[in-house]
Amino acid sequence: MIWPALDPPLLPSPDEARGDLRRELLNPDYHGENPIERLLDWLSRSLDGGVQRAQGQSALTWFLLTVLVVLLVAAVALALSRVRGSAQQAAASTPLLGEEQVTAADLRRRAEDALAAQRFEDAVVDGYRALALRQVERGRIEDTPGLTAHEAARLLADVFPEHASALAEVAWDFDAIRYGDQAASREQAVRVLGIDDSLLGVR
Repeated sequence: MIWPALDPPLLPSPDEARGDLRRELLNPDYHGENPIERLLDWLSRSLDGGVQRAQGQSALTWFLLTVLVVLLVAAVALALSRVRGSAQQAAASTPLLGEEQVTAADLRRRAEDALAAQRFEDAVVDGYRALALRQVERGRIEDTPGLTAHEAARLLADVFPEHASALAEVAWDFDAIRYGDQAASREQAVRVLGIDDSLLGVR
């Protein structure tokens, strides 16, 4: 009996499949782009598709989308401005020296201890308060009710014009660290103590 010839199998053998896969992976098209290029290419295709789909929308839809985006941006900007304004108002209205009964020497000693313990925020805050209170004690400026860090810096700049920019800088550091919860660095702590030393040496 003669059997009819069978068609070749539809699936490749395991060896043939491995060979095909190896040849496909060696194709240079797979290695011509890095992952970032592929991502950018995908984003570009997606944006093109989104623009093409949007082109079919009515003018009213475009207008409403534009208004919505503008309102969202305005709401975010307003929220950020209120947060910044609240922080600045708190900094501007909080007395620099407060009601604590201490001397400039006490504050300076606390600042130096904080610096040695690497508590740089405390070092900057107490260091600047020591700087200002020392000049109050020497009669250079007045401890007026509600005196703020920037007001003290401006008053001291009138007395020590050559240190005006440095005083303004450490006043900003004080406010950012004391009221803005900004981390302080060793350099900032050393700077404020150095300015205190410089003003102390001026007769």
